[in-house]
Amino acid sequence: MNDEVRTSKLDELRVVHRPLARHDQAEKIAGTTRYAGDLVLPHMLHARLVRAQVPSGRILRRDVSAARELPGVVDVLLGEDIPNNEIRVDVPGQTIEVQPLRASMQVLATDRVRFHGEPIALVVADSEDVLARACSLVEVEIEELPVVSDPAAALAEGAPLVHETGNLLAEWTIDRGDVDAALAEAAVVVEGEYRTQFVDHAYLEPEAGVGWIDDDGVLTLRVATQVVEHYRDVARILGLPEAKVRVIAPYVGGGFGGKEDMTVEPYIALAVWRTRRPVRMQWTRNESLLARPKRHRMTMRYRTAAAADGSLLAQDVEILADAGAYAYLSALVLLYATVHACGPYRVPNVKIRSRAAYTNNPPASAFRGFGGMQVVLGYESQMDALARRLGMDPGEVRKRNALVRGDRLPVGQELITEVQLPQTIDAVRERAGPKPQPSGPRRVVGRAIASNFQSYGRLVWLNDSAAAWVGFQADGSLTVRCGVPDIGGGQAFSLGQIAAEVLGVELERVTVHFGDSALTPLAGTTTATRQLLMSGNAVYEAATALRANLLAAVAAATGDPVESLTLEPGAVSGPTRRVPIEEVLAICRRGNVPVEALGTFFGPKGRPVTRELAGERIFPDFTFGTHLADVEVDLDTGQVRVLRYIAAHDVGRAINPKSVEGQISGGVVQGLGQALLEELVVRDGVNLTPGLFRYLMPTAADVPDIEAVVLESGEGVGPFGARGIGEPPIGPPIAVIPLAVADAIGVQITALPVTPERVLAAIASRRG
Repeated sequence: MNDEVRTSKLDELRVVHRPLARHDQAEKIAGTTRYAGDLVLPHMLHARLVRAQVPSGRILRRDVSAARELPGVVDVLLGEDIPNNEIRVDVPGQTIEVQPLRASMQVLATDRVRFHGEPIALVVADSEDVLARACSLVEVEIEELPVVSDPAAALAEGAPLVHETGNLLAEWTIDRGDVDAALAEAAVVVEGEYRTQFVDHAYLEPEAGVGWIDDDGVLTLRVATQVVEHYRDVARILGLPEAKVRVIAPYVGGGFGGKEDMTVEPYIALAVWRTRRPVRMQWTRNESLLARPKRHRMTMRYRTAAAADGSLLAQDVEILADAGAYAYLSALVLLYATVHACGPYRVPNVKIRSRAAYTNNPPASAFRGFGGMQVVLGYESQMDALARRLGMDPGEVRKRNALVRGDRLPVGQELITEVQLPQTIDAVRERAGPKPQPSGPRRVVGRAIASNFQSYGRLVWLNDSAAAWVGFQADGSLTVRCGVPDIGGGQAFSLGQIAAEVLGVELERVTVHFGDSALTPLAGTTTATRQLLMSGNAVYEAATALRANLLAAVAAATGDPVESLTLEPGAVSGPTRRVPIEEVLAICRRGNVPVEALGTFFGPKGRPVTRELAGERIFPDFTFGTHLADVEVDLDTGQVRVLRYIAAHDVGRAINPKSVEGQISGGVVQGLGQALLEELVVRDGVNLTPGLFRYLMPTAADVPDIEAVVLESGEGVGPFGARGIGEPPIGPPIAVIPLAVADAIGVQITALPVTPERVLAAIASRRG
């Protein structure tokens, strides 16, 4: 991809790099977008799950006879009614199994309950009212078993087993250099233990969808999902050919990783296949909070050694993650945490031990940041602790140790693109100005910075790929087809921008069809900050091939050299004449030149990793950034107020600066929620957070305007040199807030969230 389009200068770009309003903007603002659960079909049924009310137990009896006899009930399904009740998949990262771990999960529990809220029965009825009554008539007798809810206790000898294979789900290690020698020789060594909490995705759109059987006998699911390829999993559950299942992903009202694993898909599919009627399912907010996989809570222990000038010498890191009751993506989340554990810094000697344990807590799985987020709290807290011990400026310590192109991460991967971490540090500090003054007595102000790096694109040993089709209509308008699910980040719109740029078409004349496993080329998951890299490059390759076809055809017809021709809106221009696009297309048809192209982009390849992590390349690339926060702390109430927030990231190239700024602002606010407010409380395996009235999320009153600073090195591996920006901004907030609070009160809080109670306890400990 080294042609003149990819290397165009910024002032030569017409559509890419412009802050354009997205095509879905007006309908979303007006509230007219039809999401997955908004579709109503004739003779539609409704489905709901009966869930376990205890976190651990043996199922002794299930009686659904009374529910089946209730007028209006069409069917009640148990695990025995499912052709393949145990889900097993072959594609790691797509659903609930990571293949090397041989993990699996039942669609409906038949003999054992492992977490509070686990599905046991599926009820299908002709109305929501009947559903509620029918579910209450399903009798389930469970013999309660011992509960293990702490991951450390789960790994202790003699702990109750969540699974017969044992409670250790995954383990990764990195060993590089001689850590013990470096610790012994260091001028300073700092240590710390840091804890993050269970967090819910809390998206606006609940898990929902509608299914039906079309005229060709194809089971069709229109669902809120980040992965249209779940049609394969549904086919396996029902024992159908994959070609007989179709998944459509309309605009998704928030995903953040929570709709990467299957939610409603298997249940709607089962109900439709059994009843042969359209079926709708939408989880309540209580169900979503109860049973959806959460962000992993982690305990991280760090020891960091440095020389007298602040140069890092070694890090010794232990990570323990709570995976909950089933595997889902925990092994891969833990792998990400392990690879990112030392941060964007050069550390010559490293020892990392990471483990994930099964517990009887709600399952944990994908969440924006995917393991690379939690460890930011660990490594950034260590950087500030080093700066304090050495009497150095925190920013200078970070800049002194910042990675540069050509450095190798502890896992062994070489950085092949530019690293502008020092520039992001300078950017936030230059914009911050002097620290604000307290607003009144008994209030103090603190300031801190936190840097991070986050991979984008899936693990290279997963052999990732994405495909897209681009074609001209007879009138010169353009169609793009790509299976990418658009989960609110402007994924579809950016593909239209790329195609319009390469092919010289006005953006208003481009239509993008997305998210349909039957009608669009498959593009993989909208996860791992991979879609701009993968689908963007696929569209770029298809558009580039199509562009070459058009220019070659015009060159043959006019006699002008190909290199002298330019595609511009509505025409191809050359030395001798300007050929309107309609005539160009006619020339192609007469010369049997295709006016459409399929592009397939294959991601970088690498060798599979083992438990002892080491690799020449683990991820395609990384995005670097730094955030700065000013906070005010009320010494009497412990309340923390964020006064100012600045976030700078090198995005390589901003395809749409508006979307980039939106992603940065949204990631920051979501990160601030975890830093200050949000926690899903689970006690002895019982989920005590039944609704959003107990799950506190930041509102406009809780956060200041986010100042997003977009740096552009042009060094990313995406189209036009773009880097992924969906996940990176969520990492620094969970570190910068406790560090800013520490600057204000003199004591760092090491467990999230930074609640008023924890602030007051920290202040009291300082006095003591």
